[in-house]
Amino acid sequence: MDNVVITPGAVTLDDWRRIYAGANPVLAEEAMPRIRAGAEAIARIVARGEPVYGVNTGFGKLASVRIDDADLSTLQRNIVISHAAGTGEPVPPHIVRLMMALKLANVGQGYSGVREETVTLLQAMLAAGITPVIPGQGSVGASGDLAPLSHMTAALIGEGVCDTPNGLRCSMHALAEAGLSPIELGPKEGLALLNGTQFSTAHALAALFEAERLHTSALVTGALSTEAAKGSDTPFDARIHEIRGHAGQIEVAARLLHLMAGSAIRESHRYDDARVQDPYCLRCQPQVMGAALDVIRQAATTLEIEANGVTDNPLIFSGDEDVALSGGNFHAEPVAFAADMLALAICEIGSLSERRIAMLIDPALSGLPAFLTPNPGLNSGFMIPQVTAAALVSENKQRATPASVDSIPTSANQEDHVSMAAHGSRRLQAMLRNAEAVVGIELLIAAQGCDFHRPLTSSEVLERVRAELRASVPFMEHDRWMYADMEVATALVRDSVLAEIGAQA
Repeated sequence: MDNVVITPGAVTLDDWRRIYAGANPVLAEEAMPRIRAGAEAIARIVARGEPVYGVNTGFGKLASVRIDDADLSTLQRNIVISHAAGTGEPVPPHIVRLMMALKLANVGQGYSGVREETVTLLQAMLAAGITPVIPGQGSVGASGDLAPLSHMTAALIGEGVCDTPNGLRCSMHALAEAGLSPIELGPKEGLALLNGTQFSTAHALAALFEAERLHTSALVTGALSTEAAKGSDTPFDARIHEIRGHAGQIEVAARLLHLMAGSAIRESHRYDDARVQDPYCLRCQPQVMGAALDVIRQAATTLEIEANGVTDNPLIFSGDEDVALSGGNFHAEPVAFAADMLALAICEIGSLSERRIAMLIDPALSGLPAFLTPNPGLNSGFMIPQVTAAALVSENKQRATPASVDSIPTSANQEDHVSMAAHGSRRLQAMLRNAEAVVGIELLIAAQGCDFHRPLTSSEVLERVRAELRASVPFMEHDRWMYADMEVATALVRDSVLAEIGAQA
């Protein structure tokens, strides 16, 4: 297995991408002295006998309740099993792995008071392919992602269920099969492990990486649709975009020009097209997709900072005077905002794609046969795939409503403002699946439209895209089982085939 060395506080987005894709995270050796220093500071603070939240006090509204030294280990176990109260469908294992790696990087900075043996067990579970089964619902994105992180932490103490290379196992058996043993949590360790934004951040990072792929795929299908409609590449002229100045817009325009470069279809109507301007879904691709790209990149900046931050509470600062400082780094408002930005971008990518689909099947707009079938009437052609795309876009519009503006008090009003980052990040997976299907439908329709221009061909890059599709999906002469074609086209989007071709262009 490919290893990624995690240097806490300095992990790049490319490293997180590799971990999301299956690489194994390994904590840098230089982190160990800082981890030991934090754990030693906790021991000294406990020995002084002063009250420290979550170390020798209750939690949330019960913070004023002092806990005897003899019960400190029980306190940490109790917070884990009592807070493991999630519900809903399990989180996909590849996102759980990313969540565990984020926690490893978080506690690896030494401000959480977690012991070296605890970090070692978390790392060993990742290496052994042991991922706790974590219900997807139950976090409000403040006070940390308490419920999901509790389910993760429960596995370290032998509670709950884990997904393993040998199938589902109770956590105790999963550890034993890998030659590992559960731990007994020390002071603050339970709180440190279940406090933080790692659940929300893992989902947001996963969505970021998939949104980047979706964006590139939609540029490819957008260029192919422009060819099918015999649209103009003049709106992609660099001079137009440079005088506005948005970086994403400038880059998208350049990529669209490059995707269409050398197209015989484009040259066939360069000087004799009666249309002065194309519909917005073609002409304004740089403006819309460029804005989406800028938003995706802003979200990436926020999430890279968050992934390298410390989101525990209280935070332990070791030194001449060991101190535990209570704050609110567990509040996931930055992640919630980033997730909302990604939701907007994903929604708009799908929305613009659907408008191109609708334009191409309309003979009044495209100049192509109705619904892109050679014999309309007897055949419905691509009539209903456009309806499906419209349905998916409508779902995404509803899901794109900002989650960050919705707050609900918890813990008897002690925790009276929350971010809803967990929900905001988790919904992105469903939105991505919808948008991928829309772009897949556009791929089918744009390729069908271009086929009506034969023997004229598009650019070398776009012809490679058509060849990938046509290897499994032939031109639709007569109505046939549409679902199978849509699944093939969507897989080309989902599996990065289009994105890889587009990125090479």
